[in-house]
Amino acid sequence: MLLFLQQRFMKILVCISNVPDTTTKVTFTDNNTKFNTTGVQFIINPYDELALTRALELTEKQGGTVTVINVGLADAEPSIRKALAIGATDAVRINAEPTDAFFVAEQIAIYAKTQAFDLILTGRESIDYNGGLVCGLLAGMMGIPSVNVITKIEIENGVATLERDIDGGKEKLSCPLPLVASAQKDLTEPRIPNMRGIMAARTKPLQIMEAIEAIRPAVTVGFDLPPAKGACRMVAPENAGELISLLHNEAKVI
Repeated sequence: MLLFLQQRFMKILVCISNVPDTTTKVTFTDNNTKFNTTGVQFIINPYDELALTRALELTEKQGGTVTVINVGLADAEPSIRKALAIGATDAVRINAEPTDAFFVAEQIAIYAKTQAFDLILTGRESIDYNGGLVCGLLAGMMGIPSVNVITKIEIENGVATLERDIDGGKEKLSCPLPLVASAQKDLTEPRIPNMRGIMAARTKPLQIMEAIEAIRPAVTVGFDLPPAKGACRMVAPENAGELISLLHNEAKVI
């Protein structure tokens, strides 16, 4: 007698942000209350791209689907389509401006609770605001565990084995699914979409959902650029006394 066992495929959700390229010259508008997007090239947040690549590696190993989700406006769709070209199965865009981490996490949590994902991956932080909050907030809102800044993850029999850097060493953890984890730079190497992926991305499903009314607890009062660097004063090597005097009387660091 032949027994047919149905393999359980994993469902993975990857949260992606649409962020300015790292070469962007930062300026502000509206009395320094809004980031000036004029002429800015936007990309997938690099840490999120690592999360996406690792999700694809996991599903290629044992089967499954990878959904990408973005809280953003229509101008984020090129980044979403790139994620689909890299290999994501489908995508969701929550149609709202991502004004703060709490709002973003809440919108993603509302969607994810209806889909029974086994694993949710985020980047460790977005390179524009560098908050690093969405992973923990999202897990808290969903009532599942979270592990931050992971450098390794393997899944076997419904249990995730993870590794992350800590002061003075590495920490190894195991946790049953579902869980939320955020990707650190050593997790994997990002993929470059090939022509087949780019063509396939045009027909992959992109679901657009309106945001759920939610409290936005953070309010942006304004932005300030860091002060310009001061002039560099050169001190001859033989003038150690002058250097000590400057550090003591002007720099006031000794």
